[in-house]
Amino acid sequence: MARRYGIGIAGAGIGGLAAAALLARDGHEVTVLDRFARPAPVGSGLVIQPVGQAVLRAAGAGAAFDHGARIARLHGHEATTGRTVLDVAYGPGRHGLAIHRAALFEALLEAARAAGARIVPGAEVTGAEVTGAETTGRGARFLLAGDRFGPFDLVVDAAGANSPLSPLVARPLSYGAIWGTVRWPQTALPPDRLSQCYRRADRMIGVLPVGRLPGTDGALAAIFWSLPRDGEAEWRAGGLAAWKDEARALWPAIAPFLDGVTDAGQMTMARYSHGSLRRPCGAGVVHIGDAAHRASPQLGQGANMALLDAAALTRALALHPLDAAPRAYALARRWHVAAYQAMSALFTPQYQSDSRALPVLRDRVLAPLTGVPPLPRLLSRLVAGDLLPPLGSLSAHRDPPAAMPARAADPRGGR
Repeated sequence: MARRYGIGIAGAGIGGLAAAALLARDGHEVTVLDRFARPAPVGSGLVIQPVGQAVLRAAGAGAAFDHGARIARLHGHEATTGRTVLDVAYGPGRHGLAIHRAALFEALLEAARAAGARIVPGAEVTGAEVTGAETTGRGARFLLAGDRFGPFDLVVDAAGANSPLSPLVARPLSYGAIWGTVRWPQTALPPDRLSQCYRRADRMIGVLPVGRLPGTDGALAAIFWSLPRDGEAEWRAGGLAAWKDEARALWPAIAPFLDGVTDAGQMTMARYSHGSLRRPCGAGVVHIGDAAHRASPQLGQGANMALLDAAALTRALALHPLDAAPRAYALARRWHVAAYQAMSALFTPQYQSDSRALPVLRDRVLAPLTGVPPLPRLLSRLVAGDLLPPLGSLSAHRDPPAAMPARAADPRGGR
């Protein structure tokens, strides 16, 4: 690469830290601003798919593999009939990496620092300004409360779903979920499988092995319970005992996991939305992760999309001049993001909604079809994240030194 750039990143989440590590390993001068006094993860467990795992390796975040759990299969059944309605295996040589967000965060933070990225905590970004020609660089700054921070050649918005830099207006989804982390108990549930139970589409409870936290022993599990978007207050008012009784009645196998929840404060509500920027870049600003696109977690792709965005941006800067790299990133990610957004919009109401018809379609038509070749293989690739080339047009180029596996989307809100 002919030039090394000064790059500012807003947000020390998964996408921001991955971008920091990859870009710094490529020789760029990287500064990450985060609004918290000490950057920290938010949430429980998630699954890093094979495409995202490749980004972790390229970023130098291999420590994540020491703490996560290998997931070989996704399985879900209907509570009343016992019928299997979800059964997806990764296949030989592939697996999901289920990991607690705190463990993933520590691995990426360590990787970013080791690569030479500068982390600035307690710096709440409220906006960005770009002056001068993008081709000359050093014309982009972050706006803080009553101050400016910079200059940079390029600023990256990795500030998440509530980013003040992103013009994305996403559509709130009617259902979310309440999440918690417990010790993995004595249980017949396989420790290498995401297990879920559904009653129609208005009840879903799941167990995800998430490995262990750094510096600790003992396997952990993330448990989650589907709730209407505005249902948290009612859930808390109902009390733990009533919730546990309902959950055990639906799925007796969940009982030992529920024993690990002794206080409602252990559970955190997650609400979801759906939408994408038609162009995730503007003058001197690039949006990645939830600042660029949001979807439900049904396909387990949220963190993977952020990791792939970071990889695509790194590769675009390695292959193109500064003024062309943001658009190259956007074009590279276009079709992959669009395809997974569309499939998320299609599948989510079948598992999280008040519909009575869609679960019947899911259980009696779609579920049997998923066992008919070649659908099992296609579903495996869908979950793994490589049904389409994740870096699109950039995949045709040889890997630059520290970048990795490439498609994307106008800064105006919309789907």
